Amino acid sequence: MLKLRWMRSVHVIIAVTVLVVPASAFALTRATGAAGSATAAAATPLPVLVTPKQVSLGDAIEVAGQAPAVGTGGQVVLEARYGRQSAWQRLSTTFVTRHGTFAFHAHPRHSGLLRAVPAGGHMAATAPGGTRTIVAKTSPDDVASRRVTSFKVAAEMRATRRQHDVLAGDPVYVAGRLLPGRAGRTVALQGHSAAGWRTLAHARTGGRGGFAVRYTPGATGIGRHLRVLFKGDRGNARSVDGAGAMTVYQQSLASWYQDGGSTACGFHAGLGVANKTLPCGTKVRFRHAGHTVTATVDDRGPYVGGREWDLNQNTAAALGFDGVGTVWSAN
Repeated sequence: MLKLRWMRSVHVIIAVTVLVVPASAFALTRATGAAGSATAAAATPLPVLVTPKQVSLGDAIEVAGQAPAVGTGGQVVLEARYGRQSAWQRLSTTFVTRHGTFAFHAHPRHSGLLRAVPAGGHMAATAPGGTRTIVAKTSPDDVASRRVTSFKVAAEMRATRRQHDVLAGDPVYVAGRLLPGRAGRTVALQGHSAAGWRTLAHARTGGRGGFAVRYTPGATGIGRHLRVLFKGDRGNARSVDGAGAMTVYQQSLASWYQDGGSTACGFHAGLGVANKTLPCGTKVRFRHAGHTVTATVDDRGPYVGGREWDLNQNTAAALGFDGVGTVWSAN
């Protein structure tokens, strides 16, 4: 009976031991993991020089610094953060030289913050006698913990550049792509005039950054320069690209005549045109049958009902125009 009681006691002790040991091991594992995370979180950035602090997409940012306490051959990690709520991301790793220096060439695609930290969040120190020991870095509340540098990466705008020839009331389309490709970014189509650049229309980018801006001009004009503008956001800085030029025409009735005598304006233009009201010397652009010509008002007329232009023989020949017909005109 005594032997049976003794064996029961042994079984209870073993059972308790089996239950306790895994729990202790689990607690130790969690503590070790927490300590590792705390060490990484407490990594104090190293002092660095970042040049330049704004680059175009695809260009390199150079990051250089000194870390003699890390020790020759020690690793330094370059990290970037692209938003206030985002985590630090590793961009590159390099080694400390025998002179105690390190350098990176990074090609970030988005604006954000940069920092350089010792790999593992520790620094190596040399103890008396030349033996290297590992010591933890200083508190994150130290001044060095604020050694982060902001940088900007400009987006890359790629617009289709061409001459846009349209009739007043017909739409103009300007297409292109904004990189890095991201949906929902706003692109503005702008036109240049005497008052400077003015926004004409907006569009938003698709998933790969593609866009197509639609604008319907209401007035005629010659060679108005166009561009597309991205004002910038948290991800990338401002970017702009030319989008060609736009000439807006109206349809009008024209005839032609042999300009061999005197003119009402007192001079003969090689490519001349007569008009009843436009000032002498006014430049007028014409399109007809796939040809484009810029003529100069040098005479008055025509005085036949419904006709607005009288092209001289040179202008008519350059346009492939004969008799009476419709042309596109802009001035």
